[in-house]
Amino acid sequence: MNPDTAVERTGMLIVALPGAAQLAARLARLLRCDWSELWLHRFPDGETLVRIDAPVKGRCVVLAGSLHRPDDKTLPLLFAADAARDLGASQVGLVAPYLAYMRQDRRFNEGEAITSRSYARLLSSSLDFLVTVDPHLHRWQSLGEIYPIRTQAIAAAPLIARWLRSHVDNPLVIGPDQESGQWVAEVARLAGAPWTVLTKTRRGDRDVRVTLAGHEPWPGRTPVLLDDIISTGATLLAATAALKKAGMAPPLCIGVHALFDADALQQLRDAGVTRVLTCDTIPHASNAIRLTPLLARAVRAAASGTPRVNTALT
Repeated sequence: MNPDTAVERTGMLIVALPGAAQLAARLARLLRCDWSELWLHRFPDGETLVRIDAPVKGRCVVLAGSLHRPDDKTLPLLFAADAARDLGASQVGLVAPYLAYMRQDRRFNEGEAITSRSYARLLSSSLDFLVTVDPHLHRWQSLGEIYPIRTQAIAAAPLIARWLRSHVDNPLVIGPDQESGQWVAEVARLAGAPWTVLTKTRRGDRDVRVTLAGHEPWPGRTPVLLDDIISTGATLLAATAALKKAGMAPPLCIGVHALFDADALQQLRDAGVTRVLTCDTIPHASNAIRLTPLLARAVRAAASGTPRVNTALT
């Protein structure tokens, strides 16, 4: 089945979750469909009422919005999905460029919830498909291990590599830890650059130690630190210090998901980082790499019923 034909036949509707109007408008323009903001009202007692201000019956309804600060967003999302289903939507999907609750993928201490699995069950109970970007897969091999619905997981690596080829002369691509090796190697391969990874020891949310265990001189190379998530900035700060200690030039930092704490960006600048940039999965001043065209392709595929894709969609 042609994905474009499927979209036209179902009459897709993009519904912007709170704060995601720009994403919804861009997707609707690329998909040539309607979009609407989700109307939301909070009562004085803290309960929430949502309303979809567009015809829903017989349409494929796609809720759009990143799930940073997920505890505030998840209930409205679930209410909207249930309302769309109840109003006669043919199917209900979610495009969440940043997917929350992927960190806790095992029980580290007795009694803990495995929240990545719990959250997957919660979302999957209300959705037919999910589109996201570079989910934080560590011990899970794919989204399909925990999400029984159709999933499309986009890889940001090709567009990051394209940006590097266009903007950085002689980059050296550096991952902050050994877990990042496969991803960093792919960006480096696509950018035609050498790469390496650091050794990281995390002792707390903001207490990170990074070491560079032996290195080549890489003369004339510009260090480029890559990370999938930038939150407190502790990992990149420690990595920047390790590179400085090794006598390397100040690095450029690139992240996929911009979850910055209030002071993280300024701290990185103060540490001597030449520039910090991110993909536009979460709206932020550092956004420089736009992924919306890939998201639109993935939504087309997911809405058409294309089999689950848990690898890179490039």
